[in-house]
Amino acid sequence: MGDYDLNNVKENGLDSDPRSRTEGASIPESERVSPAATTRLYKRRWVIVLLFSSYSMCNAFQWIQYGIINNIFMKFYNVDSFAIDWMSMVYMLTYIPFVFPVTWLLDKKGLRVVALVAAAVNCLGTWIKVVSVRPELFWVSMLGQVACSLAQVFILGVPSLLASVWFGSDEVSTACSIGVFGNQLGIAIGFLVPPILVPNVDDMNELANHIRIMFYITAGVATVIFVLVVIVFQERPEIPPSQAQAQARSIPPDEYSYMASIKRLLCNKPFMLLMISYGLNVGCFYAVSTLLNRMIIEHYPGEEVNAGRIGLTIVIAGMVGSLICGIWLDKTKTYKQTTLVVYLLSLVGMLLYAFTLNLGHMWVVFVTAGALGFFMTGYLPLGFEFAVELTYPESEGTSSGLLNCSAQVFGIIFTICQGKIIDEWSTFAGNIFLCIFLLIGTIMTAFIKSDLRRQAANLQTETQVTSPASSLSSVQDYGATTPRCQQRF
Repeated sequence: MGDYDLNNVKENGLDSDPRSRTEGASIPESERVSPAATTRLYKRRWVIVLLFSSYSMCNAFQWIQYGIINNIFMKFYNVDSFAIDWMSMVYMLTYIPFVFPVTWLLDKKGLRVVALVAAAVNCLGTWIKVVSVRPELFWVSMLGQVACSLAQVFILGVPSLLASVWFGSDEVSTACSIGVFGNQLGIAIGFLVPPILVPNVDDMNELANHIRIMFYITAGVATVIFVLVVIVFQERPEIPPSQAQAQARSIPPDEYSYMASIKRLLCNKPFMLLMISYGLNVGCFYAVSTLLNRMIIEHYPGEEVNAGRIGLTIVIAGMVGSLICGIWLDKTKTYKQTTLVVYLLSLVGMLLYAFTLNLGHMWVVFVTAGALGFFMTGYLPLGFEFAVELTYPESEGTSSGLLNCSAQVFGIIFTICQGKIIDEWSTFAGNIFLCIFLLIGTIMTAFIKSDLRRQAANLQTETQVTSPASSLSSVQDYGATTPRCQQRF
């Protein structure tokens, strides 16, 4: 395959062709894409993303399995509600100091090593919890939860990177949504299953047996998934799936500096606005999820099972929202507009939930919680993909890690503050507290400049290949008479 003549490109005016740019996008000269490379899509990519979603699901289930039956674990371990709240908040706290070492490891060692560590540590945490089912062993249960929270650090930043490494430019948003989908499905199961497996009984031996069964099932699933990751999970396809990924692979490893990448991201004003607004939105979701049992039980005593079903409704609606938003982005590329609309509707959903929670009608709570979940949880993949667009060609794992770090910080702050507000005043006051910050996040999102660098990179290369000014021989050299991406397992 012959080299593409760059002088010929300039002489034919391709550098000034408006089709070589995406509106509102700007790519520094040093980051301009090279001539078109061979790309190919592998069927295995669907196996990889589904396997990732599986171990993400198993880990996310454990985040909420204590909080959704908060009152039952308080009774079993003889601790206060704040101690049980920390079983969820430890996921957020652990993420903050470990996000930078883990994203560095992701950059240096790649997807397979990070996947193996995540699945192994998560599996270890589940078995530690199996031996903690005695009232005096709350600290052992917390130790197991800390291990699972550490595994989460190796999971949250992966979806956007995995999508970029394995999927074509017209699939990345959908693939990222599927990656996030696993996490959301795990939370949904975490809302639904614990209230069913662990009923609120007075006999402590019977209660211990119910808790033990739940922990054994979780450990068995985690073990099977770990074995599958060892056998099946692959680092990356042999041939890149997109021009943007081909360009990213062409950067010599010795030219990449992790710390320099962090500094560039922190100096990227649109990304910083997105990072803060993302943290505000997802932090609100974390607070609502962690405190859901307390809010529902306050207005509907004895409705632990329905509290779990309401949490399930929030997440299932969000899963639908995530997939719809991912498909919409792949079709339209309207990243800022979609993100802003979904953020605004998250605020509306939170207001509806706040004003209807105490009306005494459970079906109304289900409806408003579903509306809240559709937009608030559906926002998750939008933030990831918008960040990748704003920061290309920086590592997707690094930008996702910073987004998640922001979410964990705000999640801890909002959970503690809303919990105190609920204790001192009411659930309504606590929910309005969150609405204020969602309004701030909506305003910040409106000020984000839509600088779609990844789309510009793909479009520029495709324009070079398809331009009528290019000679027929040059086109044939690059396989233009055959489909741009071929399917192969």
